[in-house]
Amino acid sequence: MIDDEDDDLPTDPESRLAEVRRRAVYWLPNMFTLGGLFAGFFSMIAAIHGRFEVAAVAIGIAMLLDGTDGRVARWTNTTSDFGKELDSLCDMVSFGVAPAILVYQWGFERISDYGWLWSRLGWACAFLYAATAALRLARFNVRIHIQEKGWFQGLPSPAAAGVVASTVWCGAVYGPQFELYGSDLSIPAFMVTMAAGICMVSNFPYWSGKDVDPRGSVKVRSIAMGVGAVLLISIEPPFWFFVLFSTYALSGPLTSLWRWRKRGYAKAV
Repeated sequence: MIDDEDDDLPTDPESRLAEVRRRAVYWLPNMFTLGGLFAGFFSMIAAIHGRFEVAAVAIGIAMLLDGTDGRVARWTNTTSDFGKELDSLCDMVSFGVAPAILVYQWGFERISDYGWLWSRLGWACAFLYAATAALRLARFNVRIHIQEKGWFQGLPSPAAAGVVASTVWCGAVYGPQFELYGSDLSIPAFMVTMAAGICMVSNFPYWSGKDVDPRGSVKVRSIAMGVGAVLLISIEPPFWFFVLFSTYALSGPLTSLWRWRKRGYAKAV
């Protein structure tokens, strides 16, 4: 038998209204999280029906909502363990399963044209990407309190999804201009997807941006760079999103290499 939640509300009208408002605010960040889940689910449906550009954009919307729910929870002081678990489950769908299905439907489904081995490697690569996303999210949840401040361990799953989705988006937009389609670009897509999965479960450090104080002073130069970036992306969104996410994905190995060389130099001195 299901208990009626209204029984927990105060009997006083003013207190009752205040409690209803408090519960509504509590669910506000969770609605953003569920919105991201819907975007990921819609991406899978669009990919199955061959609407690859729409599917890639839907993953981008899921990323936007994923970056909003946590901030809304902190602004409204409604962070909770329930919200964190819900966020991880929704991220697995939007940034683990949805990109895997998108890249499979676009490029891997016909990779068998290169031989029977490639046909098996195609769906295996899509599955491994989804598996590495699950491992990345699980590791993040258990190590959230011991991670280096301001840095992620391994490529975040939203960024990895951005790499895969922008690759498909570029292929779907620019490929037909050169008479290249998903099956023609399946090998590069295979390599990109594998690299994104490996980076997720790696120990490469990735800047999180959480050490930036939004309440601090904002320089005019930073605002100008932000506006310039938005204008640049608006000209050719598929290309510049691919450049943006690929650069971020490469920043992890490069940062790790720089730190390794710095430690080696310090020992030599």
